[in-house]
Amino acid sequence: MTHDAQPGASLYINGAPVEGRGPDLDVLYPFTGEVIARLREADVAQVAQATAAAAAAQPAWAALRPVERGRVLIRAAQIIRERAEELARLETLDTGKPIQETRVADWPSGADALEYFGGLAPTVTGQTIPLGSDFVYTIREALGVCAGIGAWNYPSQIACWKAAPALAMGNAMVFKPSEETPLGALKLAEILTEAGLPAGIFNVVQGRGAVGAALVSDPRVAKVSLTGSVATGQKVYAAAAAGMRHVTMELGGKSPLIVFDDASVEDAVGAAILANFYSSGQICSNGTRVFVQRGILPEFLKRLSERAAEVRIGDPLDEATQHGPIVSAAQANKIRAAIAKGQAEGARLVCGGAGDGAFVPPTVFADVADAMWIAREEIFGPVMSVLAFETEAEVLARANATPYGLAAGVFTRDLARGHRMAAGLQAGTTWINAYNLTPVEAPFGGVKMSGIGRENSAAAIDHYSQLKSVYVGMGAVDAPY
Repeated sequence: MTHDAQPGASLYINGAPVEGRGPDLDVLYPFTGEVIARLREADVAQVAQATAAAAAAQPAWAALRPVERGRVLIRAAQIIRERAEELARLETLDTGKPIQETRVADWPSGADALEYFGGLAPTVTGQTIPLGSDFVYTIREALGVCAGIGAWNYPSQIACWKAAPALAMGNAMVFKPSEETPLGALKLAEILTEAGLPAGIFNVVQGRGAVGAALVSDPRVAKVSLTGSVATGQKVYAAAAAGMRHVTMELGGKSPLIVFDDASVEDAVGAAILANFYSSGQICSNGTRVFVQRGILPEFLKRLSERAAEVRIGDPLDEATQHGPIVSAAQANKIRAAIAKGQAEGARLVCGGAGDGAFVPPTVFADVADAMWIAREEIFGPVMSVLAFETEAEVLARANATPYGLAAGVFTRDLARGHRMAAGLQAGTTWINAYNLTPVEAPFGGVKMSGIGRENSAAAIDHYSQLKSVYVGMGAVDAPY
């Protein structure tokens, strides 16, 4: 192996690295296909060991002053920032994303989440509700053991986004990263321990679907938070419901990006690039249905083609590379099948195409109709569908005609129209004259089939805690008999 990405052990349980006892799990560098680390999955007993460690450690963690829990998270954020280059390189090896992306978008976002929730922890308070002489007060309590299940596109960011509010509120977590990108979560566990997190509060188990199923169904788990596909989310949600567990589901979408003819074409094209090609298109909130008002459609497509032609594709560890490989050969094949389907349906290929090997170039289809497969299904690759529209009412109806509702964007210089569209679009996040910006201060999550619950911001606290009411009687008890 030419890249030093091998962790000390495959799992992290009760504050220490542990070797898995399940099947082998090879980690491939998407650029070359070489094995950069050899891990082993957890077996069912090790999943139980992790949840038991979490359950045993959690009460003492919850009993700490919130400011003490917050200090650990803030220290972890500091460590991440101190080791920024090392962690960016690891993320690039794990995911294949260009290092110019992983330096600014992955671990930095995770550090922001740890810092934000570390600071928020001491501010979470209850209410006092006066009832004449009696009163009720409320306490916001930890849930207990939270299960986190990550996706492969932003593995370290997702691990931090889930761990930060969970730990801030006094929960323990058992986290299962995607089997495609398992390395970042192990590094996070080490960093949290170094920052002072007690043993058992953040554990990592590796594996495929069977490991996830064992984790979700463990009776000690009170909450399940998943980032993944709609199909996976439906299965995990059903399994969690059997135990009446709390859930957060951050799933996929087929999000619209709407460009009115008064918009800055240059800005709108830039947003369409961010909404389709960043991270080689492997982002759940991507605006893959780009609706362009007919008056500016030729200019939009011309400028988009020009800018797409300038994209530097290549070695993700090269600082000049802007567009990296697809995460796996299987995913690349799915994207190529979608491109072939678009061509077969009669959409016009403006630029891009199937590509070679691990790479699929930025690909744009024009003359796309709403009923086409490429306009309805999530491709999860660098494939944009451009659709023409005439009126505001028409495009709003067409944009909402999807079972998904994760995100949406609108570009216009008419701010009243921008706010009208934001109000009418059925999406958990809507951007006006921007796209795919997800600061930790803002809630993130979907509606309809795109999920339930919210990550980030103070809103996440509601999904990692439960409210207890305490009625205080101040007078004599008046019983009827």
